[in-house]
Amino acid sequence: MYFYSYLQYLIFAAPVLIFALIAQGMVNSAYKKYSSVPNSRHITGAMAAQMILDRYGITDVRIEPCSGKLTDHFSPKEKVIRLSQGVYSGTSVAAVGIACHEAGHAAQHAEGYLPNKIRTALVPITNFGSKFGLIIAFIGYFMAYFSYNSNYGYYIIIFGLALYGLVALFQFVTLPVEFNASKRALKVMDESGLLSGDEYIGAKKVLRAAALTYVAALATAIVNLLYYAIRLLGNNKRK
Repeated sequence: MYFYSYLQYLIFAAPVLIFALIAQGMVNSAYKKYSSVPNSRHITGAMAAQMILDRYGITDVRIEPCSGKLTDHFSPKEKVIRLSQGVYSGTSVAAVGIACHEAGHAAQHAEGYLPNKIRTALVPITNFGSKFGLIIAFIGYFMAYFSYNSNYGYYIIIFGLALYGLVALFQFVTLPVEFNASKRALKVMDESGLLSGDEYIGAKKVLRAAALTYVAALATAIVNLLYYAIRLLGNNKRK
């Protein structure tokens, strides 16, 4: 029975899963290609990120290295940009593009970019919904299935799915945040001459490939929500 349910999910979600794999493959391919292409100014990722911060007049954000590969991120609470070693000290086109993207997030935070503020506000409740939303929905399902008065169970299913659906909402809000961070990075790189010509095009390809992973994450979240909604509500026997 569990195998059958799993097979059902794979068939239902197959197009999105394939798209997610393609998106991740494009990121890895673009990063691998342009991480071996040095920029002509020999600027490291850390230096590039600092240039973006200077461009926006940001003086209270520090830049430091972190472990891992493609683990680069900006922490608004700590006001720190953490760059993986290959990006922090690397002088490749990919390193500069990724570092500037993370600095773009710092610029969003400094300017109070609305989608970024909404995403930050959604984090606590989204974490709760991702952990407990489906559990609550399944509790409602069993209540509705085995109870003569299934209305309470039905409403609990809806509540649980709504909580779980916050994951999709979070991913939806994430899209403009990520696109805007890359837009800011590319604009400064172009206007300042930090990267130009083929180097600029290479960085743009890396950031575009990374953006596809967020599109895939949204599509996956929507498909998961629809799958469980069909299973729980479609099979729900209201009395």
